[in-house]
Amino acid sequence: MAQLLSSIARESPLSFFGHMALRWDTLRLLRNYELVASAHAKTPDLAAAPIKAPIFILGLPRSGTTFLHTLMAEDSANQVPRNWQTIHPAPRPQDFDPHQDPRARQVDRQLRLFDALSPGFAQMHPITADSPQECSEITAHVFQSLRFDSTHRVPSYFAWLEAHGHDDAFHFHKRFLQYLQNGQPGRWVLKCPDHSFTLDAILKTYPDARFIFVHRDPLEVIASVARLTEVLRRPFLTRLDTAEIGAQVSERWIYGANLLLAFDQRAEISSERKFHIHYDELTHAPLETMARLYNHFGLALEPAARTAMARQLAAHPHGGYGTHPPYRLENFALNQHELKTQFAPYITAFCGT
Repeated sequence: MAQLLSSIARESPLSFFGHMALRWDTLRLLRNYELVASAHAKTPDLAAAPIKAPIFILGLPRSGTTFLHTLMAEDSANQVPRNWQTIHPAPRPQDFDPHQDPRARQVDRQLRLFDALSPGFAQMHPITADSPQECSEITAHVFQSLRFDSTHRVPSYFAWLEAHGHDDAFHFHKRFLQYLQNGQPGRWVLKCPDHSFTLDAILKTYPDARFIFVHRDPLEVIASVARLTEVLRRPFLTRLDTAEIGAQVSERWIYGANLLLAFDQRAEISSERKFHIHYDELTHAPLETMARLYNHFGLALEPAARTAMARQLAAHPHGGYGTHPPYRLENFALNQHELKTQFAPYITAFCGT
């Protein structure tokens, strides 16, 4: 926390809203951490409940990982952390109705407020209180999360976190999931593009973890990632440098793509624990792709789960994403030819060209 707040004070020109939001967020994270720690202290059985063979969805941002996570959340045999649960940690009852629950309704109001403050966010990343949430919101509770770099300019914190590593973060991550599952074992499906940078910590915490790789041509996503970063930072900061954002995003995800390539080649992770999907097949034939995914991991895709997934697809075509003008690399001082060269190993391995 000290590293993060010091970095923000020196490197992030906070707006009035940014100051208020930082105070609210910091206090919330501290209270939630204390809640989870106290629950474990009072109920040691929470830590005894296994998190067996969790499934982690990997991929570059804007590559379809949220779409896949949302579909898998429709299967009642899967557990996913929900947006409201990372703000108000609590188990989710089987008959949970987000329209009736005051915690979820409050989070939905907060999401509407954020979209008003940062127009375009809901189109780029449509979520509700009960949507599946990324793991970076869990590790934020110990202030060791790459999430803070999305909303603030924090280069010194980012460098510190890279040197410190992510073992502490995923130790808490497991305790958080154990608190949410409340002694009831389940099959966890977890997602965050930032997992590309935390894979060693994930394996140390979850040695039997399984991995889904979702691939998309990086040249189709980098401008969108830069634009989303701009949209996320705008309410919190008084000044934005789009060229700096472009440089940060491209450098980070060139590195991330190479990490995914190296991880896939690690011999100690058997092929049975890995499944590769391309964005085009996921979006053009989602149910068929889900059937292959479940079959690969030896899981049963029950008729009720398939029906629920089909209903989700019908209600939210294209994952609920709105239409928008194409994002342009040059708006972030990025060069397509240079990016293609830098991403070449990943593109050749996973994108068919």
